[in-house]
Amino acid sequence: MQRSSALSCSSNTISALLSIQKLITLPFPNPRIVFLENPSTFKIFHFHQNNTTPLLHCTATEEILEANETEGLFVETGYIYSVHGLQGEVRVKATTDFPELRFSKPGRRWLRQQVSGRDMVQEIELIEGRGHPGQKSWILKFHEIDTIEQAQKLVGSALLVKDEDRPVLEESEFYTADLVGMRVFLKKTRELVGTVINVFNSGASDLLHVELLPDRNAKPRLEGGASGPLVWVPFVEAIVPNVDLSKREMLITPPKGLLELNVRADERSKKERRQLEWKERKKFQKRLIAAKKILHEMEQDHIFHGFRYGEKNQRSFLANQIVDVNSVLLKHALQSKKIPYKRWSFPDFVNALQENNTLKLSKEFFSKENVEHSSIDSKIQEQGHCLISSGKVAIVLALAESKLLGTSSIPEPDGPHNNEEIAYLHVKALLDDSHRLLKMEDRPSVPLILVCPAESIEYLKQLFMDHDYFSFDSEKVWFLEEEKLPVVGTSQEEENKHKILMKSPWEMLQRPAGSAGIVTLLSSQNLVDHLHVMGVEYIQVCSGNQEFVNGEMLLGFAKSREANAGIQVFRDAGYLEEQFNVVFSIDFAKKLTKKTDKLQFEAILKSNQHVEMVEKEWVDVVPSSPNSYEFHSSIYSCLNACPPSKVCLVDIIA
Repeated sequence: MQRSSALSCSSNTISALLSIQKLITLPFPNPRIVFLENPSTFKIFHFHQNNTTPLLHCTATEEILEANETEGLFVETGYIYSVHGLQGEVRVKATTDFPELRFSKPGRRWLRQQVSGRDMVQEIELIEGRGHPGQKSWILKFHEIDTIEQAQKLVGSALLVKDEDRPVLEESEFYTADLVGMRVFLKKTRELVGTVINVFNSGASDLLHVELLPDRNAKPRLEGGASGPLVWVPFVEAIVPNVDLSKREMLITPPKGLLELNVRADERSKKERRQLEWKERKKFQKRLIAAKKILHEMEQDHIFHGFRYGEKNQRSFLANQIVDVNSVLLKHALQSKKIPYKRWSFPDFVNALQENNTLKLSKEFFSKENVEHSSIDSKIQEQGHCLISSGKVAIVLALAESKLLGTSSIPEPDGPHNNEEIAYLHVKALLDDSHRLLKMEDRPSVPLILVCPAESIEYLKQLFMDHDYFSFDSEKVWFLEEEKLPVVGTSQEEENKHKILMKSPWEMLQRPAGSAGIVTLLSSQNLVDHLHVMGVEYIQVCSGNQEFVNGEMLLGFAKSREANAGIQVFRDAGYLEEQFNVVFSIDFAKKLTKKTDKLQFEAILKSNQHVEMVEKEWVDVVPSSPNSYEFHSSIYSCLNACPPSKVCLVDIIA
């Protein structure tokens, strides 16, 4: 027999979301993912719909039902991805936060598979289970599955348990399926604003997808009814203080402007919107075909194996990853690996700069206390401030969370805090501090571009909304996902042939491309041209993990020396490349964005666990020695494109 998708026992059950059991906790002000064993005050148990699965045969079934007869009564807890040994054991990847309960306790379980294109559910008996050391998976033994041949027929199956067996939740804990369909009211006025139609996890927090009522007099959404505008509402206690499961309603206190975000600005008909969506899908398909062709030419066809397995959302995730790969930059990084070059030395470059293009300042110059400055220094600082206050400077601020922790001059908070809470405090302290970044009165005129990990973007957007954009003009603030490049394996067969490693069948293993990736982001988004039109003359690019980010002196000095680029360094810090503060003239920045293939990449040998397909089976690979290359490029390497005579330096010494 074959395996199925979601299970249940009654054909009269109301249709519900068939999903993966997942636990999310939302400590405030910034949410994070935790396990149930460390309960927090506000949790969501997520369910993700599963539609399709690979073909599977099983001999040990007691009951087989069509999925449409069992819909809504089961949830997925894991999937079988490989066999283990020769005695019929299988390896399972958990999709639940209760693995001990689901995989070590013997008893009835269910498998989901497809038969003749239809999802089917079948019962199976779990004999025993144990954790697989070091591989974040479980090894299970089922009744009457005693040979490797029988076990291989189970590979690809989803493991299911009855919905009624879900753990009882405590106060302020919710399952996603219980939130979907809830009516949403404004707490202050009790006005009905819409209905929750889905819940998503953005990495930093959970988001309610709320369908607003078309007008105040409209009736609440009915199943299959006409749709209204859609908005995202962060599921945090400050915005959603009350959730009443018995009444199927929640009260919200949205910040100003939140319900207007993402609302359609036009009144297109449903037919017109569907036509537009169809065109967007066609556009995406063309991009996907083009991206797959490039990867095929690069001999990376193994990436496409995931399209033959898994669920629709997993295959869609893989498609999005393929489209988003910066193949030009990847080719260039691989070429850098093939053609060794003498690594560019930033300290040597700094030491070679002309003396008249160097300005030495003491650390006390940047202190908040009134320090006596020379007339020349004061004039340079005033020139820089004039550029900022007149809107002729744009700031690109890199906020990598891992670099914010423990490297800034901001003291660590007292008491127990998780990493994201600490990152929150660092970011807020940086943006609240006029001395470190910009004076509040100058911010409305300054374009701000924030570069951060993908999982932090929604969190940062919400942080800015909650604090009125820290006095910046919301129309001049951009949030960009940091540039990443795939990790490639070391080739034992051919020296110059490197395969992209897969984190899972549907996800490439990727790492940040380094600070030079900011240049490629500005290029791909055409932001430099846009800033030029806005009248910007200089772009300041800096990391948030340093004591002084304020660039008045650096900008003023670059302007006075008519330099294409300016650098601020700290002798005491030892030229740390992850702490950078540079400025580029807008003309030089435009040239840089057109020469991203000139960036110098360093291939760093690392050990990386990954998965690969071996004889039509996905296998976990746990290396015992370095097995891959991660590519990194420093923004300082951009200075290679600039004559040393056109680079100025602000040297801060103790």
